[in-house]
Amino acid sequence: MSDKAKTQKTQKKSWFKGLQAEFRKVIWPDRKTLARQTTAVIAVSVVLGAVIAVVDAILKYGIDLLVR
Repeated sequence: MSDKAKTQKTQKKSWFKGLQAEFRKVIWPDRKTLARQTTAVIAVSVVLGAVIAVVDAILKYGIDLLVR
């Protein structure tokens, strides 16, 4: 095995060890927090989608009036 191949293999091992160390640092949320945050994201997405739909309908109506 060449020195270059050994170096690459060592670098890959080092990278995975670093990745594993970073994952140990992560504070994973509990089930209740995860459910609350997921609900918040879905609610905000639905509200924002509704606001965009209303603004789109108003602009379409206004542009249709101008084009006629």
